[in-house]
Amino acid sequence: MCRLTDLRQAVLERNDSRAERLRTELTARGTVAVNLLSSPGSGKTALLEAELRLARERGLPAAALTADLATENDARRLARAGVPVKQVLTDGLCHLEAEMLAGHLADWLPQDTRLLFVENVGNLVCPASYDLGESLRVVLASVTEGEDKPLKYPTAFGLAQLVVVTKQDLAQAAGFDREAFLANVRQVNPGVEVLETSVRTGLNLGTLLDRALAVGEGAAAHRPVMARQVREQAVGDSHPRSGPHAHAESHSHTESHPHAEPHPLAESHAHVQG
Repeated sequence: MCRLTDLRQAVLERNDSRAERLRTELTARGTVAVNLLSSPGSGKTALLEAELRLARERGLPAAALTADLATENDARRLARAGVPVKQVLTDGLCHLEAEMLAGHLADWLPQDTRLLFVENVGNLVCPASYDLGESLRVVLASVTEGEDKPLKYPTAFGLAQLVVVTKQDLAQAAGFDREAFLANVRQVNPGVEVLETSVRTGLNLGTLLDRALAVGEGAAAHRPVMARQVREQAVGDSHPRSGPHAHAESHSHTESHPHAEPHPLAESHAHVQG
C-alpha cells in the first residue's frame, strides 16, 4: 500500500515539475492556458466553439487542444470556429498530463497565441489530480446533471478558479435548483465565481474569454480554500510535494480503481478571482 502511494506521489511530483516549466514557457510567450474539466455531455465543446468564434471575431489569437479517448469529433466541431485546433487521442488514458500536453504543443501552437483552451478528457476524477501548466482552471456542469455535482466531485470543484454552469436555457425544464447548486459550490470552494451560460440564448457568452484575458493581465487571484488547507498540512509532511500544484495523496483504492474520486489536492491554483 505504501509503495503504491509513494509511486502515485512520485508520478504527481514529476507532473507538477513539468507543469511548472510549461506554465513559465507559456507565460513568457504571452499565452494564457485554460484547462477545461467536466463530465461527458456537459456542453463543454459547444460552449468552447462559441467562445472561439467570438475570439476570432474580436481578432483575438486563440487556439484549442481537445483530448478524448477516441474519435476526432470534437476537433472537427471546434475547427468550425476558424482557429487552430488539435485533437489528442489518449488511447484509454482518462486524463491529460503536463508532459503529454507539452509534447503536443511543440511545433504546433502558433507563436502569437493569446489564449489556449485545453479541453480535457470528459471526466471529473482523474483530470482533477493533474496540473497542466494552466493559468486558469475551469470546471463546467450543466443544469441537467443535478445540483449535487460539486459534492460528488469535491476535488474537481474545490480546486476550480471558475465554475461554469451550462445549458441554462434548460434549467426550468430540468427542474434545476439554482440556489442548492450555488450552496454546494460554496461548501467546497467558498468565493469562487459561478458563471451561468447558454449557447442557445447567448447568455454570458464571451465572459469566459474576458476572465481568461484578465488572468493574463494580472487579475487578482482566487485561491481555493481546499488548496490552501491541504498545502498547509503538507508543510509538515516529511515528503511534501513541490511546486504550485502539490496534491494530497489518495489511498490505494484509487490505484486499483483509477476512476475513483481521489482525496482533496493541495494545489495552490492562485490565478483568478471571480
